[in-house]
Amino acid sequence: MTLARLHLSQFRSWARLEIEADHRPVAIHGPNGAGKTNILEAISMLSPGRGMRGVAPGDQARKGPEIGWQIRAGIGDHQVLTRALPGQPREVVINDKPATQLALGRLMRVIWLTPAMDRLWTEAPEQRRRFLDRVTLSFTPSHAEDALGYEKAMRERNRLLREGIRDAAWYRALETQMAETGATVTRNRLDAIDRIMAAQKGAETAFPAARLTLLAGEGHGCDTDPDAIAARLAEGRSRDMAAGRTLTGPHRADLGAYWGPQEMPAALSSTGEQKALLLSLILANARALTGESPVLLLDEVAAHLDADRRAALYDEICALRAQAWLTGTGPELFEALCSRAQFLAVTREGDTSHLTES
Repeated sequence: MTLARLHLSQFRSWARLEIEADHRPVAIHGPNGAGKTNILEAISMLSPGRGMRGVAPGDQARKGPEIGWQIRAGIGDHQVLTRALPGQPREVVINDKPATQLALGRLMRVIWLTPAMDRLWTEAPEQRRRFLDRVTLSFTPSHAEDALGYEKAMRERNRLLREGIRDAAWYRALETQMAETGATVTRNRLDAIDRIMAAQKGAETAFPAARLTLLAGEGHGCDTDPDAIAARLAEGRSRDMAAGRTLTGPHRADLGAYWGPQEMPAALSSTGEQKALLLSLILANARALTGESPVLLLDEVAAHLDADRRAALYDEICALRAQAWLTGTGPELFEALCSRAQFLAVTREGDTSHLTES
């Protein structure tokens, strides 16, 4: 599903924007703060969730939540509209019919890499879980519903714990739901890891392959047996009540990554190797989704790569059957793409961004 047309209204720094694209990579260049990343964020809103910046819809409007914003897109033969009207939650319309965000995930698989993700291997486990869940969502769109169901039941259980309620029947009902959805969440995550690992095998790449594993941590977050999860939740009620929150389950899992013959943990690798590992996983994610024609969003990805690795990255992107949107401060960062890409220049005047072909 190629993203052929993109139209923005009052989104971030864009009062209005229209782009027509094809199968080639789209290289967007311009000074910092011009509005390049805002284009990628708009595309990320064509997938379930809050997009690559993870903010509330009201915070994405150019003139504030009292104005709202709108994104229209042509994805294959489908016409997509998503918008946030003043005071309203985000809505989705596909082919003139109301739809769910989950439907967006089935229509187009969007994968992104941002500079903020460079710290993934050294940050708290929550960030790695979020990354893993985005990868998992690209393979299994229903993962969003499973994760939401688990989180909703856990929030209610946490409320009971904080209020000191001891009604066993209430806990059993919530823990049963957490066990069923939690087991599915873990199976989805393990399947995603297996698919990423398989996509790395035999790949000719300038980026190191990583061995990935789902780490249980202290919270036994790798169980795929609902009965085991439910039993552990029941056994831990007293301890959880003292803590005021649920201390066991898939919300405590972590993603481990190791590379090279020495099995170097990603957290102990150099900054450059950590970036290369992350790129390797993003490329493997796209490679594993070749039949789904994924869309890659790579924000400022070339800034910290040397010329050889930049060229290798662009060769891999062009070899993938994926549409890629890249940003950088200057066109020289994309010289190795030459005629293989569509080039767009972004400038900004006042609070409004402008786009020209380059």
